[in-house]
This record gives sequence, C-alpha cells and structure tokens, in this order.
Amino acid sequence: MFRKRLRQARIDAKLTQQRMADLLGISLNGYQKYEQGETQPPLDTLVKLSRILKVTTDYLLCNDEPPDD
Repeated sequence: MFRKRLRQARIDAKLTQQRMADLLGISLNGYQKYEQGETQPPLDTLVKLSRILKVTTDYLLCNDEPPDD
C-alpha cells in the first residue's frame, strides 16, 4: 500500500519520478524502486518524502486507517 500512496501523492503534487529523485538526492532507479515496492526508504528519506509531498508519514505508511478488528 505504501507504494500506491507514494505514487498517488507524487502525481497529486504534479512531480515526476525524476524530480522526486533529484529532490531526494538519489538516482531515478532508486526512487522507482520505492514506487515499485522493491525497496523501502530509510526513515530519514521517508520524512523527506512526506515533506516534499506535503503529506504525513502516517499517510504514506497507511497508519491513518482504523485497525482491522
């Protein structure tokens, strides 16, 4: 779910994958792996992502949904 939320937040912010990679200081391929679900960003990068995209880390991590009972 993280990858879907990351992608949608990026699209909503009207940013390309290349621009996200540039803002994070990583390669395009490195960023694409986040959106493809191949890798998870380290904590400091997760915080940067949330600031760039103007969303909370809880939103990106899907912690804003009620727990399953």
